[in-house]
Amino acid sequence: MTEGAAASEFSAAVLAEFVRQGVRHVVLSPGSRSQALALAAARFESAGLVTLHVRIDERGAGFLALGLAVETEVPTLVVTTSGTAVGNLLPSVLESHHSGVPMILLTADRPEELRGIGSNQTTDQLGMFGSFVRFAREVEAPSVGTFDAGAAVELARAAFSAASGHSGAPGPVHVNLAFREPLSGTFDESVLAGITVGERPDSRHPADSLDVETRPDTVVVAGHSAGSGAEEVARSLGAPLLAEVSSGARFGPNLVAAYRQLLRNPEFGARVKRVIVFGHPTLSREIPSLIERDDVETIVIRGRSGEQYNPGHRVERFADAVRVVAAGPPDPAWVGSWVSASRKLLDVVKVVDPTLARTDDHRAVAEFTRAQLAEFREPVSRRMLVEAIWQKTWPHDRLVFGSSRLIREADSVVPGKRIRVHANRGLAGIDGTVATAVGIALESQFGDASGNSSAGTTRLVLGDLALLHDAGSLLAAPGERLPRMQIIVGNDGGGTIFDTLEVAATAEPESFDRVMYTPQDVRFEALAAAYGWEHRLVTNRGELDEALSTPEGRTIVEVPLPRA
Repeated sequence: MTEGAAASEFSAAVLAEFVRQGVRHVVLSPGSRSQALALAAARFESAGLVTLHVRIDERGAGFLALGLAVETEVPTLVVTTSGTAVGNLLPSVLESHHSGVPMILLTADRPEELRGIGSNQTTDQLGMFGSFVRFAREVEAPSVGTFDAGAAVELARAAFSAASGHSGAPGPVHVNLAFREPLSGTFDESVLAGITVGERPDSRHPADSLDVETRPDTVVVAGHSAGSGAEEVARSLGAPLLAEVSSGARFGPNLVAAYRQLLRNPEFGARVKRVIVFGHPTLSREIPSLIERDDVETIVIRGRSGEQYNPGHRVERFADAVRVVAAGPPDPAWVGSWVSASRKLLDVVKVVDPTLARTDDHRAVAEFTRAQLAEFREPVSRRMLVEAIWQKTWPHDRLVFGSSRLIREADSVVPGKRIRVHANRGLAGIDGTVATAVGIALESQFGDASGNSSAGTTRLVLGDLALLHDAGSLLAAPGERLPRMQIIVGNDGGGTIFDTLEVAATAEPESFDRVMYTPQDVRFEALAAAYGWEHRLVTNRGELDEALSTPEGRTIVEVPLPRA
């Protein structure tokens, strides 16, 4: 066995055990030092054991892995070369940590004798991600006479277990692998035979369950990734459900979609004395303000995140789960008042009577036609945009929101609907939004390496700056599957989300525009063409409905929006 063969044998042994554990996807960015891992991954894909995704930008690769793991709930492998390639993974590592999404970083490195002497593309990689990884492991360069297949297996098992959250919260894991030249060779392909692909790991059973009694002063808050359990608890308690748009719980009879307005109303907000929180609330100021009140008791149900939600350090109890204990039948008046008030706040009265189209009165028909035409030509507003997208999205689809103004608009107005919605709300950054959505689209539509496909479409809704920040992730490698995907970009010429902050009223306008609003005049049609996407410009309601009703291939739907 040569040194290069030892590197390849080790890489194959590690990948084989990851597959046995349940890994289905490998995302890699090309590089010399990581070639043994990359070539082994390509061979594993040819054998039908994994799906391989190649991206030239490591930051996008990390977020693509994040999106794949969101759908599978299984760690995705990320393979990079050394140096700045590893540093580019930090944004996705932070999001993975704070949102509790599992992924495993396999970063190639120089051997010990080449470190600290100014070698090219060499830096201190171990510990680069600090406390944001579940563990970081250094692996010496495999060589002739020291290759140990058993050690490779144990390494893969430990990394998979830590990333999956078997002994804590799910999240990122860093394995730093040294390789000596020659950097690759051949490996015994018998390792590919007889591999049994792992099953999805079982969820951990809650270790700490808290009994809560029904009380007519309780609300259930469902933040990001709360899951459907929040809706079940709200119904059992007879409590209003204040569910964010990406909570996975924005449905059901107890839903209060206009929760922000009602929490600001003393007739409702002041009567709340107990809050039960699922997930990670990030989209309003009203929720943390409620929890920070002296007269409010808060219980937080631990989620997947590596960080516990505790506004103002006022949370009284953390638990893994709650069990509803009926002190008496729930008070229907308590939840009913919230639900009724919410529906009235969001109601839009239609002024056009469709029966006019069936009358013999020519003037009435003409009036109906004019009204319909006026509605068709109505300029697209933010509310119209998010409501139309919400209406066109169904359970077999996926809806992804960027950390732009539009997710807050949706959270304020869209009604209950049991659909799959995602957003990178761990740190609520705009990094990697396109890449994350592509990962979600690929897994939801094509599944594993066997190519199982669904009929759904993935829609990504984001602002212009968020799209430009991750424009490189529009690029797909030739020969790889292309998802059905619409990127719906609200183009208001810059970062209008900053216009909603207090600083917009006090800062000097020219300075504010330059350093906060950051205006842009990119031609999105040209950007789409450069990366092989279709482009549609939508300016009114009729064009919007048509674009959303005919999702084909990969399309950027540009919707000009006013700044105000």
